Amino acid sequence: MRIGLLGGSFNPAHAGHRHVAEMALHVLRLDEVWLLVSPGNPLKPRAGMAPFAERLESARRIANGRRIIAADIEARLGLRETERTLARLRRLFPRARFVWIMGADNMIQLPRWRRWRRLARGTPIAVLPRPGYTRRALHGAAATVLRRHRRPCGALLSGASPGPGGHAPWCMVPAREHPASATAIRALRAKRAGATAPAPGHSQHSIPAPASGVPAEAD
Repeated sequence: MRIGLLGGSFNPAHAGHRHVAEMALHVLRLDEVWLLVSPGNPLKPRAGMAPFAERLESARRIANGRRIIAADIEARLGLRETERTLARLRRLFPRARFVWIMGADNMIQLPRWRRWRRLARGTPIAVLPRPGYTRRALHGAAATVLRRHRRPCGALLSGASPGPGGHAPWCMVPAREHPASATAIRALRAKRAGATAPAPGHSQHSIPAPASGVPAEAD
């Protein structure tokens, strides 16, 4: 089995995540993509982070349950660091070939991850373009360190798994950039919530409903 692992907070999951999963399936010729919903990203603040169950449910809504699967395996195993998750998955599924899938924005901050060099040595990495980040990722610290291990995407899983002293390859997946952003979605939700909140000293019932019966925020 050739399995892509798309990790993240999914706060919330959106069409951009689905686009990344579908492109990875097609370009890398994967059997499945697992959406690994993190129980808590050590690099992200807790403020504004939705409960795990809510984020997992949003991932399930964009998955299809067949080749794109929302997974709570990190929460079940009590893991929060990607390199440890990958090491455990290789032990649990020794006959699977795993590929770590990330957006260009995460490629930029990869050197902040714990044991990131070990992660890159042991697991092939597929990087997907992200608006505003792709060029920076290709000229960033991680890409510079890993430059000689970059390969065409078709060769990412063509060889044997890297043994002692070996190094896994990485590639930039040729795909269009998808504009969806979890940050933008949260900001829009907060704006809408603020627009519908009653003014201080006024009840919600003081605002009459439109004559048509259609809520004012229906758009």
